[in-house]
Amino acid sequence: MTQWNGLAITWLGHAAVHITTPQGTQILIDPFLEQNPKYPKDYKLPEKIDLLLLTHGHSDHIADAVSVAKKHHAQVVGIYELTSWLGSKGIENTVGMNLGGSYKYKDVVVSMVEARHSSSIQDGDKTLYAGDPAGFVIAAEGAPVLYHAGDTSLFSDMKLIKELYHPEVGMVPIGDHFTMGPKAGALAAEFLGLKTVLPIHYGTFPQLTGTPAELEEHLKGKGISVRAPKPGETLRES
Repeated sequence: MTQWNGLAITWLGHAAVHITTPQGTQILIDPFLEQNPKYPKDYKLPEKIDLLLLTHGHSDHIADAVSVAKKHHAQVVGIYELTSWLGSKGIENTVGMNLGGSYKYKDVVVSMVEARHSSSIQDGDKTLYAGDPAGFVIAAEGAPVLYHAGDTSLFSDMKLIKELYHPEVGMVPIGDHFTMGPKAGALAAEFLGLKTVLPIHYGTFPQLTGTPAELEEHLKGKGISVRAPKPGETLRES
């Protein structure tokens, strides 16, 4: 059984996730909030967000990045091209990274890993290049290693993420159409060597038809736990 040691993970609908590490570092991933039909409107983000992680530039992942970064004084971490664009919007506290790199912040090491998807920014009437899409591995002191896959298809090099980082808890898209569906998500969990899967990126829009029940069916007998909280519900142990 995975020991979380005070780690808390709250799913905020779609791919948005709020994480509190055992030492109290506040992490928000892919802030799609105000226009997210699944976002729990009564959920209160902490006054200070330490790290704002952005997997790629699509609006259903960064729609509230500028406002959240300013209001919550967050340091924004993402692929270099995306953080450069945020700099043009007045966000000064950014960390531009690239695939394979790691960044240490207090008790957390964030590593940027590959994702198979596309990435662009809709800036007014312009569509801008946003660098490569990414996933994040989050290693916090005293906590199991976390993996947020962003938007991705299944790819066999997920086995390398297992070898390099040994994630135990994975936030994996299962909605299908724009990302993996449940069958591919289950195989991803196996490739990654996960102990626990938190399904994300499903049920937000009509095209996203994959369900946690289907994921559980594909993982039956694999020894991998599926935990599917309601938006706003916080997981504190597995």
